[in-house]
Amino acid sequence: MVDLVHGTADPAFGKVRELFEASVADGRNLGASVAVYVGGRAVVELWGGTADAKSGRPWERDTLCVTFSSTKAVTATAALRVAAERGILIDSPVADWWPEYACAGKESTTLEDFLTHRAGLPVLERPVSAAEAAEPGLIAGLLAAQSPLWEPGSRHGYHALTYGWLLGEFIRRHTDSTVGDYVRREIGSDLHIGVPEPLLEKIARLAFPPREEQEWSGDPAPVSPEAVQRMAQAFRDPHSLAMRSTTNPRAAYNDPEVLTGGWPATGLVTTARALASHYRDLLAGELLPPPMLTDAIRERVRGIDEVLQSISAYGLGYGLPSESMIVPPAARPTSFGHAGAGGSIGLADPAHDLAFAFIPNLRRDWLAGDRRAYQLLEAVYAAL
Repeated sequence: MVDLVHGTADPAFGKVRELFEASVADGRNLGASVAVYVGGRAVVELWGGTADAKSGRPWERDTLCVTFSSTKAVTATAALRVAAERGILIDSPVADWWPEYACAGKESTTLEDFLTHRAGLPVLERPVSAAEAAEPGLIAGLLAAQSPLWEPGSRHGYHALTYGWLLGEFIRRHTDSTVGDYVRREIGSDLHIGVPEPLLEKIARLAFPPREEQEWSGDPAPVSPEAVQRMAQAFRDPHSLAMRSTTNPRAAYNDPEVLTGGWPATGLVTTARALASHYRDLLAGELLPPPMLTDAIRERVRGIDEVLQSISAYGLGYGLPSESMIVPPAARPTSFGHAGAGGSIGLADPAHDLAFAFIPNLRRDWLAGDRRAYQLLEAVYAAL
């Protein structure tokens, strides 16, 4: 096992290394990286396995990987930082800085609605190509012209892709920067929302396990059986919000056009070290004023999500433990962050001054038995 995994782990966190090595050796991971900071100190940084099954390229320390919706927390940090820098109130109307948006029943929408998935715009109503998705102003214009699917602020439903372009327009109008440019400049130079072409060769190639390992089966807890039934029905229906919100624009995340496109809800490409560092810096007060972070991780919404059909919960852009962000019991009282499709997650826990990130390239699903990040987090908390 030792030649499959590289990096360091404090002896107190030896169980984390043991679990990670085992997951690479037995095939639960193809390739992956995990990083942990406690009290601002790196206690775990491990990587290993295969970055590209086609070529056999190994996963190295600087191998990058798509994180899917783990992106959303980084975009939230960027938007909150801009709000702090410009003195903009979170509950002020979007129309104050985006006049074109104030139409079709969206006049009272606030930046808080964007951050809490309450804007009522979880889908793009016309087909959008990957090339168009790389033009944030174009996508923002489409969203500004649409009517909301519910009264903004009245309900919440996961804005799987549109979340990024809505917040991206806020950042663009106040900084004249894309989310990707602002994040690299102000949040972390190794957090790539829109990968520079020279770095494409460093990206891990995503893969799926065998079909039989993708089937939803076994114990879904803490997701309720009722939620699983609702979710299954939604993902079988091409007209459901769950499908419409995740399939337009259509995306193949091994496609260079998507990787370089800078999709600010799902396009973050990075290392576990860099993602965990983002949360470390948040806790240290280096990215947001501490009172703002305290307010941002206060629960704003919780309940059955109009899109996901399971229970989700959010502060200001940051996910909170729920059926949509499953973490061990020890992490549930005070952690925040965001999970991504396929098993990635980044989070922080201010009560323990803990920052954590796990990024794999083999896309597994909780309801198909994926417990990789969960077990690593259990071991981290046991070592504290």
